[in-house]
Amino acid sequence: MTKPYLATLLLAALALLFFACGDDAQAPDADDHANNDNTADSDKNNGTDKVGNDDESSDKNSGTDSDKNSGTDSDSYTAITDDLPPAGHEGGCAIPDDAKLEDTTAPDHVIGSGTPESCTSQAVVDAVAKGGIITFDCGPDPVTIVMEETAKVVNDAAPKVVIDGKGLVTLSGGGKRRILYMNTCDQDQVWTTPHCDNQDHPQLTVQNLTFIDADASDDTEHLGGGAIYASGGRFKVINSRFFNNRCADTGPDLAGAAIRAFQQYNDLPAYVVHSTFGGRDDLGNACANGGGLGSIGVSWTIINSLFRHNRAVGHGGNPAQDGTPGGGSGGAIYNDGNTMTLTVCGSRIEDNRVNAYGSAIFFVSNNHTGTIHIKDSTIQNNTGGSWEFHPGISAHDDTTYIEENSVVK
Repeated sequence: MTKPYLATLLLAALALLFFACGDDAQAPDADDHANNDNTADSDKNNGTDKVGNDDESSDKNSGTDSDKNSGTDSDSYTAITDDLPPAGHEGGCAIPDDAKLEDTTAPDHVIGSGTPESCTSQAVVDAVAKGGIITFDCGPDPVTIVMEETAKVVNDAAPKVVIDGKGLVTLSGGGKRRILYMNTCDQDQVWTTPHCDNQDHPQLTVQNLTFIDADASDDTEHLGGGAIYASGGRFKVINSRFFNNRCADTGPDLAGAAIRAFQQYNDLPAYVVHSTFGGRDDLGNACANGGGLGSIGVSWTIINSLFRHNRAVGHGGNPAQDGTPGGGSGGAIYNDGNTMTLTVCGSRIEDNRVNAYGSAIFFVSNNHTGTIHIKDSTIQNNTGGSWEFHPGISAHDDTTYIEENSVVK
């Protein structure tokens, strides 16, 4: 009876050895695949890496397998239901933890008492000044609040300011004013540290909101930021829309019809997630530069978003050519400064227009240390201007440029 028992043990040992060897045999293949991805060949000219591009994949911007269904929170986005373009592009890129929706289930301040009439401009101004988590109770239907003055963040009111429209609230500038303002170096809004240009608060988040008909053209001190001006602390926008916003139409460094940003804490990125800028020809945003976003010295991470039909309407570029007022660069995005990174993932930038440079993106790193990273995105049909580094993109020839699984034409 002992011999069959020993044979059974021997067969079991051989089976274990076989499966262990099988696992070990697969590991090098996985490593080789990772190494191939990291060292993908492609065009290394002008500091460029191109990985997995497919000219026939203009709609294949749904993320790589590792990004799909990993860290996204698109299922939790509130649908904004009206006859205007929806928020965001379903690009499938993963959302970093820092860029996810803020929890607003226990608000500090609620604007309104259940009716549209109770949701007033003054209520918005007062709530933003108090800071904290802010939501709205304006009734079950969409409501537009026309701002009679700009809502301003008070820097010592709360470390976080979160404004959540729950997909029902539109804030309008009425064609007369900026809607939202934060500036850690504005003494009128209270200095809270001796280094106002690099502090971690306030952290401003806008989510599930629509910003429309803002106009900061008359602000000659804070140049740009038609709908939102955010300087200092941290800033992110999630599942929101920007339509028909404006800032002054000339000037070499004036930018950001929708958003103008400066001085993000420790050079961390400002986030734009699942949001729409323009989206329809009659809804595009316009400014001297940066029809959507404008900044100096700010890194942006733009995820699953749409920029369409925005315009940089200035003339003469930066520095302004002789006899011109300057501007006209960055149909969707205007990035100026030194060491900074523009990351665009799972997004579409198309049908934007300029008069000078960068029909989609103007990116100038003055000390030649900046990086542009385009992943799982489409940049196409942007028109006007010259000095193209890549189609629709103006930058120095030595700018580090990484392109993965994207269409840029």
